[in-house]
Amino acid sequence: MTPPSPPTARTQSRRASPYLKWITTGLLLPTLIGLAVYKTLAPQLPTIPTDLAELRKQATPELPIPTLPSAQRENSALVNTVEFVVRRNDTMERIFRQLKLSLNDLAAIRELPEVKRALDLLKPGDPITLTHTDGALQGLTRQVSDTAKLSVIRDGEGFKAELINTPLTIKTTTVHGTVESSLYASARKAGLSADLIMRMANDIFGWDIDFALDIRPGDEFTVVYEKQYRDNDYVSDGRILAAEFINDGHLFRAVRYDSADGQVSNYFTPQGRSMHKQFLRAPVDFTRISSGFSLARLHPILNTIRAHKGVDYAAPIGTPIKAAGDGKVSFAGVQNGYGNVLILDHGAGITTLYGHMSKFASGTRNGERVKQGEVIGYVGRTGAATGPHLHYEYRINGTYKDPRTVPLRNAGPIPESYMTDFHHQTDPMLTGLDRATQGNLSVASSISPNRH
Repeated sequence: MTPPSPPTARTQSRRASPYLKWITTGLLLPTLIGLAVYKTLAPQLPTIPTDLAELRKQATPELPIPTLPSAQRENSALVNTVEFVVRRNDTMERIFRQLKLSLNDLAAIRELPEVKRALDLLKPGDPITLTHTDGALQGLTRQVSDTAKLSVIRDGEGFKAELINTPLTIKTTTVHGTVESSLYASARKAGLSADLIMRMANDIFGWDIDFALDIRPGDEFTVVYEKQYRDNDYVSDGRILAAEFINDGHLFRAVRYDSADGQVSNYFTPQGRSMHKQFLRAPVDFTRISSGFSLARLHPILNTIRAHKGVDYAAPIGTPIKAAGDGKVSFAGVQNGYGNVLILDHGAGITTLYGHMSKFASGTRNGERVKQGEVIGYVGRTGAATGPHLHYEYRINGTYKDPRTVPLRNAGPIPESYMTDFHHQTDPMLTGLDRATQGNLSVASSISPNRH
């Protein structure tokens, strides 16, 4: 039997043609219907823009742009405020250059009355407030003293300046404490600043108490002092008004008295006797006593038994040495084992000697008069010295005395004519001390207007 022959292309075409007709009809019919509908509805549809900017314009309605009055447009530049803290070696010119401010404006304000001096006397830590517009100075303020502030503002084409009074408010504060390991640490813990501690030790009780050697645990202190405020902001500590120190069971009290005429201003006992003595116990802030007064001491260099007729105060080279009392320089130069030595004549047969100095203070020479506490030289190790220290001697009519134990006379009592006013001022301070020591401590007990 003969197999059937394969279909030809024409035969395949004829067979496929019914299917193609249906497919073609199925695809074209929806398209034709869609075109007919579009032609009918096209006039009613919105035109779709092809430009992106036009799309955004249609999506966001255009609003009117607000305009500023002419005065506001002129002042619309940004005003900058700078709080600048003066650093070491800063000048106003250096500050203006750093902040890119107009040097012509600086020259202009320096021509104003009283401004040049107020701007040139800069101290590290001083704050200055400056406002400017693109480098053009608009204003400057600076506290020039505790009670005055300089204000400079632009005024038309120039500037105007004024000093504004900024009075201080004084609050009286009382602090009480007990010495534990050291006076400094205990006083700081109680709330006293380092400056107040030094003033209490040097200016009030330094003639009666040796704060380097005599302080011991259990000693007590009470201090009534002023705190200065400006607009409720703390500025600094003021005067110590009254103080009490109990050292090894011995009570010392002092009050501040300033007479209205300015003739009397010092610390006194409650009875009106000056706390200041004619001589300082120690004329230098020392680290320790390296050698005390002795009539039989083994000399550290000569290795022989010799009298040590003074006190050696160990201190770093360059530590200032102060005159123990008012007097006149009778000798300033080099002398044997003393090295650089200075001798003061205080009258009444009393002389003091200061040895092993590194150098003398400027202007200190034979015949020069000095005041108690004035710097006369600096600690060194010249002459026969094994280390840096001050060798200090105290003589009465040529006889050596131990500077640490020799009786010292008071500088003098308050004149009788001031006694009534003295008690009127100081009795309330003593009452404050009594309250504090009895445990009725009030940290901020009163407020008074500035008296400075």
